[in-house]
Amino acid sequence: MTDSHPKIINLVIADDHEIVLRGLRLTIEGEDDMRLLGEARTGREALALVESARPDVVLLDLQMPEMDGIEAAAAIRQAYPNLPILILTSYGADAQIYQALQAGASGYLLKDISGDELVDAIRRAVRGEPQLHPAVARRLMAAMPAPADPFGELTPRELDVLKLLAHGMSNKEIALALSLTEVTVKGYVSTLLSKLGVSDRTQAALLAVRYGLVENK
Repeated sequence: MTDSHPKIINLVIADDHEIVLRGLRLTIEGEDDMRLLGEARTGREALALVESARPDVVLLDLQMPEMDGIEAAAAIRQAYPNLPILILTSYGADAQIYQALQAGASGYLLKDISGDELVDAIRRAVRGEPQLHPAVARRLMAAMPAPADPFGELTPRELDVLKLLAHGMSNKEIALALSLTEVTVKGYVSTLLSKLGVSDRTQAALLAVRYGLVENK
């Protein structure tokens, strides 16, 4: 018999503004498949809370005392490589976006998104899909170099992997779709990132969208 109850997504949130925390709390508590494990007001508190609560997702503000969101993201990523980290901020400068992604953030969202958009991004992040605010995605795509044929060096199998990666599939899901092992898929992903000259899956997905390899839905 199939369990009809959705898997509960456990979250930790960090922001130094009480009104933001309250809004996030109300949004999360309104979802049947989400549970708030705790709130932090500094990056250092966020790191300690993640260590004690072991959430499925962590939401971080950028500007916080003691340790900012980028420092906290880097520390969390080092300790928990597979934990989705979503930056939720009012700041959309290029330097901050790149620093956050380089620190290991799984997504970069701006605080003008709706509650429905936020909970959808959280669910997608749990599934391994990179999450970028539309304005952030456009800026990153516009800043990318424009080679004549960005996918010219990829093999047909690497192109298959890239297309599925760009649709937000995890390595496990790609392996099932292509009848490969996860180890093999991981190798393909590493190779195609190198050939494309990008540092992570998010940038590879943006490149695939920008050059029409997949549709931007």
